[in-house]
Amino acid sequence: LAIDQGTTSSRAILFSKDGNILAMEQKELPLHYPHKGWVEQNPDDIWDDTLACCRAVLQDDIAAIGITNQRETIVVWDRTTSKPIYNAIVWQDRRTSSACADLKAQGYEANVLERTGLPLDPYFSATKLAWILDNVEGARDKAENGTLAAGTIDTFLLWKLTRGTIHATDATNASRTALYNIHSGAWDDVLLGLFNIPKSVLPDVKDCTADFGRTDPDLFGASIPIRGVAGDQQAASIGQACFKPGMLKSTYGTGCFALLNTGDEAITSRSRLLTTIASRIDGKVTYALEGSIYIAGAGVQWLRDSLQILPAADQADGMADAADEDQNIVLVPAFVGLGAPYWDAECRGAMFGLNRNTGPNEFVHATLEAVCLQTADLLEAMKKDWPKLCDTVLRVDGGMSASNWTMQRLADILDCPVERPTCQETTALGAAYLAGLESGYFPPPDDFANMWSLDRRFTSTMDRARRSSKIQRWQDAVSRTLVAHKNACT
Repeated sequence: LAIDQGTTSSRAILFSKDGNILAMEQKELPLHYPHKGWVEQNPDDIWDDTLACCRAVLQDDIAAIGITNQRETIVVWDRTTSKPIYNAIVWQDRRTSSACADLKAQGYEANVLERTGLPLDPYFSATKLAWILDNVEGARDKAENGTLAAGTIDTFLLWKLTRGTIHATDATNASRTALYNIHSGAWDDVLLGLFNIPKSVLPDVKDCTADFGRTDPDLFGASIPIRGVAGDQQAASIGQACFKPGMLKSTYGTGCFALLNTGDEAITSRSRLLTTIASRIDGKVTYALEGSIYIAGAGVQWLRDSLQILPAADQADGMADAADEDQNIVLVPAFVGLGAPYWDAECRGAMFGLNRNTGPNEFVHATLEAVCLQTADLLEAMKKDWPKLCDTVLRVDGGMSASNWTMQRLADILDCPVERPTCQETTALGAAYLAGLESGYFPPPDDFANMWSLDRRFTSTMDRARRSSKIQRWQDAVSRTLVAHKNACT
């Protein structure tokens, strides 16, 4: 059983030994925006929905449970009552931008990068956790007294599933907090001091495949072992069988996240990518370079819900195909800032090239194409950091990978093959595989990789001049957007 707790939904998926889906249940999860730049979720809603989804698909013969989750989102709760003291602060939240800017101004970013592989950005968990401790009445005193527990969503779910007997996380989720030293494999005392976080609130860090306890028997009528945990993007990389150095996957969900397996080498990025832990299995750490894009599928939601020019997400392909491509409309979807390789938390979105004939079709076209152009930025940065990455194949997954138009345009812009697997629920499959590997249900990685099957391969049909023109216009649009933000601040 895989628990896949994402930004916009909670899901439970049951997998057979051959990797096929036997049952699936999903519940949409609302986001709350109490102030400009703030993004929150109700942790009780996350738990209630997760529990309901699990109960809907549960059968009598569950070998083990694996958990995958939206990363960087942080929760703090009372150890005695298990009640959250504040809403979960979501990875998209920008409220700690000024705190990160202050730390940068004081010259701390290089030290944080060296220890964690992460820049100082409100995206990561540390400043969110510090904000809760500093802004919820009595929270810091309780934290110092050891009566509070904190963690990413996987940790909160483990606590609830085991009725407070397990306070743990895995190395991939820990590596996204900006509090975990990815080289020493431990919570870093220097970073804990920098962000003013007491170590007592933090969970134990385990391998991705480990004994994470057992579910309380009152929840499902039996006590089920929990044997695997990984952050959603690392789980997707595992589900895509990207076990060898040089293999590359990109997940298109709310945002877009590309992971390049770099083996046992933690590459220090010169191109403002993240150095992160891809997995830790049997004590062996595999590292990755990651590029994070904040807006992918969220852009389609914007067209549908905010602008109301897209009737339904599944109509996006037809509208993009019907657009007048000669208008060359470019959208820079910096609705919550720009991620890699720009890392500007305060920059906001812009659209270029509008004219009297621009309509809904062109807006849809520009939104889908922006996802592809942002991915091109990531791939170019990866090639600079990892010279071995010459000819590559990109494995894709996530809800947006179902869009044939977007995947074809992605192959066109990247000028490399794009492969979509038969099982597009690769994030959940990765979590299930970790639990199944630890419990003996699934085979070793090489054998599991042979189970990966291709649904469709997209190859470039765009000529070089047109591709170069599109990339040049994109780079010019991003540059203008960044300058406009800088001028506005000045």
